[in-house]
Amino acid sequence: MSNLFSLESEIAVVTGALGRLGSIWIEALLEAGASVFALDLPGAAVSEDFRYLQDRFDEKRLRLQHADIRERAALEAACEKCISSSGIPSILVNNAGIDRPPASTGSGYRLEDIPLEENREILEVNTLGLFLTAQVFGKCMLRAGRGSIINIGSLYAGVSPDVRFYDHIQDDPPFLKPPAYGASKAAVVNLTRYLATHWAPRGVRVNALSPGGVQGGQDEQFREKFCYRVPMGRMAVSDDLGGPLVFLASRASSYVTGTELVVDGGFTAW
Repeated sequence: MSNLFSLESEIAVVTGALGRLGSIWIEALLEAGASVFALDLPGAAVSEDFRYLQDRFDEKRLRLQHADIRERAALEAACEKCISSSGIPSILVNNAGIDRPPASTGSGYRLEDIPLEENREILEVNTLGLFLTAQVFGKCMLRAGRGSIINIGSLYAGVSPDVRFYDHIQDDPPFLKPPAYGASKAAVVNLTRYLATHWAPRGVRVNALSPGGVQGGQDEQFREKFCYRVPMGRMAVSDDLGGPLVFLASRASSYVTGTELVVDGGFTAW
């Protein structure tokens, strides 16, 4: 059974590698035996968690390349680099995305006044950039006749953010989760199904993994309110996410495609 979850000799591409969740996915893939080709924006700061992984694994197992997922030419160059330096990718984790957490801008808008530009970038990266990345790296997988694409969604692909989680934040206008965030993640889930149905006959599986709230620097009042809403009574930690990802990446899920695996502690069950 353990062999079904092995990723030995697999080449995985992870976008948004230097972000908060990037290192969680990368570590899980590396520990399952894969080599990882990590992508993030030019000039993006290397996170402490990513440096830790670089110290643990040599450059043959973990390489970092810069590309903007909204630019096809940059993605195609990255794909060629991946093939020449690591090998043909067989796993793609579409993790890159934009969220707007509280205090990220220091100001907010009332719903009826949110500028279009506040939403445009989120949609471009979270949805269009993800689709473009799937096209470029998926083409390599289609030629090889095998592959697993995992699109990172969110519990907010299926439910609306609860504004009461943020009502203790003393801002006027009050903080609102960007409407484009949930809309973009819902689009990701639908794109997952679309790609899955087209590419299944050619050996490429496409699934979505939608985490619930992941613990990481939120204020105490938010955590208390959020955890009260979760049947399991807590937020997700990194150990909760790696296993589901490896499942979707590996032969253990060889008959699974077009699905959304929600890892939210039961949040959406209520």
